[in-house]
Amino acid sequence: MIGFHTPDTPNTVLQTDLAAENPLYLYWPKDKSILVYSDSITELLANPKVSKPLSVSCEGISFLLQSGVVPPPKTAYEDIYILSIGDAAFVNVFNRKVEVEFTHTFPFFNGSRMSPDEMRPDENYILEVLAEATASRINSSYPSFLFHSAGKDSNTIALALALAGWQDRVTLISHKTNGVADESKISAQIASHLGFKHIVLLEVEQLTAQHKHAIEDYFVHSPFPCTDNVSLAYPLYSVQVPELKEANLIDGGGNDTYMSIPPKERDIKTHKLGRWAANLAGLRNLVKSESILCPLLRTQAEWYGMAGLSLADAQKIYPNSISVFPYWQKESCLRRGWEIYDFKTDILTTVTAAELHIRKVRNFSDAMKGNLVLPFSNFQVAGYFSKMPEKYLFDRESKKNKLILRKILKDRLGLDSDALGKMGYSYDSSSVIINNWDFIVEEIYSCNLWDKIGLKYVINRMHGNMERKGWSGKAAGQFLNRIYLLSAWYNNCQYLRK
Repeated sequence: MIGFHTPDTPNTVLQTDLAAENPLYLYWPKDKSILVYSDSITELLANPKVSKPLSVSCEGISFLLQSGVVPPPKTAYEDIYILSIGDAAFVNVFNRKVEVEFTHTFPFFNGSRMSPDEMRPDENYILEVLAEATASRINSSYPSFLFHSAGKDSNTIALALALAGWQDRVTLISHKTNGVADESKISAQIASHLGFKHIVLLEVEQLTAQHKHAIEDYFVHSPFPCTDNVSLAYPLYSVQVPELKEANLIDGGGNDTYMSIPPKERDIKTHKLGRWAANLAGLRNLVKSESILCPLLRTQAEWYGMAGLSLADAQKIYPNSISVFPYWQKESCLRRGWEIYDFKTDILTTVTAAELHIRKVRNFSDAMKGNLVLPFSNFQVAGYFSKMPEKYLFDRESKKNKLILRKILKDRLGLDSDALGKMGYSYDSSSVIINNWDFIVEEIYSCNLWDKIGLKYVINRMHGNMERKGWSGKAAGQFLNRIYLLSAWYNNCQYLRK
């Protein structure tokens, strides 16, 4: 789908579906002569009315360095915008110029839910609508893979597909983590129990020529930069399982936004701490990124998934960097008075999850010419859960979430999510950096975005800190990985090349 708005077109309002299964991508040039929009970023960028090569946005790069994510509708590109969950674009014409006003309204406040006596969950319907949401998006000419773990989301989809008789049409695929958080054995057991084929993806520490070629090809075709720590794992998957190219890729992301994310005890403390960020904002210009002081200077909004280089380091590497503090402080103030459940869920799901966690999968699908299927982002699924009384979704005392999914999986699959706990999906990007240092730094130093003197100073310091224990060592590894990911995107992205 592609649409156009010119000075001769009636006023309109553009917005995505309820849970942004299909975000809208906009091209709005500075001369305001036209607005081009599509639910496919590759279709949008292929359109001849979109002027290429694209230019990077200084603001977008600043957000990626300091926050790890660009908040919609902004992107890393000049003239390219995204409408995600709760976003709208009011389009009108003034003096023969196409004008656009962007707004954001969170659509999933807990106060808007039905009361327990108005609605009781229908477990059969939940499984049926998830299966239908998957089937309706499947391209039958492609092989189909479900990214699977021991978690609640992918297992509910797996159960729904098994009950629908899809065992011969979908392969479950899981990542084997080096460490105690490995979920691949549990995933294999569940796949066997439900009758699905199963593939284990291994972590790659030493990159071969084939791996490096796959990485380069990925960045050539990846539409957006993404700093998610797991991003680099995806092109390496395509080497292990070439069938992932031009495949249906089913992912369990997208439901936190309407199921709500209960705050942890730490969230309650840091939410109060973030109120004082404005008084200490000047320190962001001085501290090192790996300093323990860095997270303590975050605004309230930044505590929900944001992390990155200090302004001091960002400006050393990228002198055009601007401070992102005023933006996040404003976003925090706009939500003043919200209960912490809504505050956390809005920021964490419409920004961090949408443009960091799910964006990495969207990028991989676009780069592999695949078909991404997000059953939990389907508008019927989202609409059903968004009305559900909170007693079936989360417990304010225990802070457990997705209670209805826990019940379904325990009763019908024998999977006790309470006993398993939160394992999470992890990827040891620091080992990749250490074991392939020459390859990594060559990519970084060849990037013309960066100031070479400042870059060398920051890179050498972080490299020296990677072996340290605690926050400093972990942060140094993650931020080096981020600089590499941005460098590789800028060096190779086809949309930035003439």
